[in-house]
Amino acid sequence: MKSAIFAALIASAAAFAPASQKASSSALKAFEEELGAQAPLGFFDPLGIVADGDQAKFDRLRYVEIKHGRICMLGVVGYLVNAAGIYLPGDIDYSGTKFSDLGYGWDASFAVPVAGALQVLAFVGFLELFVMKDSANGAEPGEFVGDFRNGALDFGWDSFDEETKLTKRAVELNQGRAAQMGMLALMVHDKLGNVEDFFPN
Repeated sequence: MKSAIFAALIASAAAFAPASQKASSSALKAFEEELGAQAPLGFFDPLGIVADGDQAKFDRLRYVEIKHGRICMLGVVGYLVNAAGIYLPGDIDYSGTKFSDLGYGWDASFAVPVAGALQVLAFVGFLELFVMKDSANGAEPGEFVGDFRNGALDFGWDSFDEETKLTKRAVELNQGRAAQMGMLALMVHDKLGNVEDFFPN
């Protein structure tokens, strides 16, 4: 009986043991030292999307990750600012609808007049096509994937040493990842109707 219990314990403990890695070790090692492969997970690719070691594919995914992280950082701040009751002054349309009348979250998204939503879409399209170019993919003077300075914006970046630049890029990447999860949580709880339970009174 004791041996059966011991065997059951060993079998259940084996479920939590790390799985042996059968994928190509050279392909996996290609990205283990990349920015973003940080503790506690290290390089994390459970679906094996870049298991083939394709650098171009990895760079494209990193570009998308950085861009979505930046958008979500703005989205979380915007959501929380509106939830705190802070809105742009004035009206959003000629009929007298104020920005503050829209509310926040999903309700505000659907309350925006069609002409206003089209203006937002046109502005985002303009930024995407003409302004926010990934300088690292052909345009100068890109230093890394997601470098959107386009030779215009700097904010003192060139005055930092290489270690500081790497640290700041790692911080941005982690904050972008956290913001993506935060934006998802805000959206889900907004739809569930309990998002206000998370805000301080």
